[in-house]
Amino acid sequence: MNEDILIILILLSGGFAIRFALTLTGQNWAKTYQQTIAFLVLPFVTFVITKTISGNISLSLGMIGAMSIVRFRNPVKSALELVMYFALITLGIAANVKYQWAVSLILIIILIIVIVKLINFVSKKFNKSFYTVSFHEGTAQHLLEVYSSEKIEMLRKHENLRIYLARPSDNEYIYKLAFVNKDNILLLSKEVEKISSVKKIDVNII
Repeated sequence: MNEDILIILILLSGGFAIRFALTLTGQNWAKTYQQTIAFLVLPFVTFVITKTISGNISLSLGMIGAMSIVRFRNPVKSALELVMYFALITLGIAANVKYQWAVSLILIIILIIVIVKLINFVSKKFNKSFYTVSFHEGTAQHLLEVYSSEKIEMLRKHENLRIYLARPSDNEYIYKLAFVNKDNILLLSKEVEKISSVKKIDVNII
C-alpha cells in the first residue's frame, strides 16, 4: 500500500513536471486547463488500468474491447502532442511494473526537452537554428504579414518565411513570416516600412 502511494505521487509530480518543462520551453499548447488535467490524470488512469488487469486474461480482453471504442474527440495538433500522450500512458504502465522505470522516464523526457531548447538557444547565438518554426508547432510565435505591389526578394528568401502568395496579374504579393523572437520581427517590420511598394503590414505580437 505504501508503495502504491509512492507510485501515485511519482506519477502526479512527473506529469506536472513534464507539463512545466514543455511550457518553460515555449510549448503553449500544454498551458491550457484541459492539457494540465490530462498530464496529471492520464498516467494515474493508465496505472490503475494495468494494475487492475495484470494477471487476469479475461479482464485484459475485456479492457481491450472497452478501450477500442475510446477516441480523442479533438484532433492532435502536433507530433509532439501525440508523443507526450503516449509517454504519459507509458508512465502508468511502467509504474505498475517497476516505479524506478517511471522515474527514469520522467527525468529523461524532461532532460531531452530542456537540452533541445538549450541547443537551439546556443545555435541562435551563431545565427543558426537547430529546428524550423512551424505555424502548427504549438510554440509562441509572432507573425508578420506584408502586402506589396512588387516582389520583395529580401522577404522571399528570408529564413522565417512560411507562406508566399504571388498574384502578378493583380500586382499583389503576400509574405507571411513567423518569429519566436519579438525583437527580430520588430526590426524586420521597420526595414519593410521603408520599401515603397509595400501597401500593408500586419504585425501580430503574441
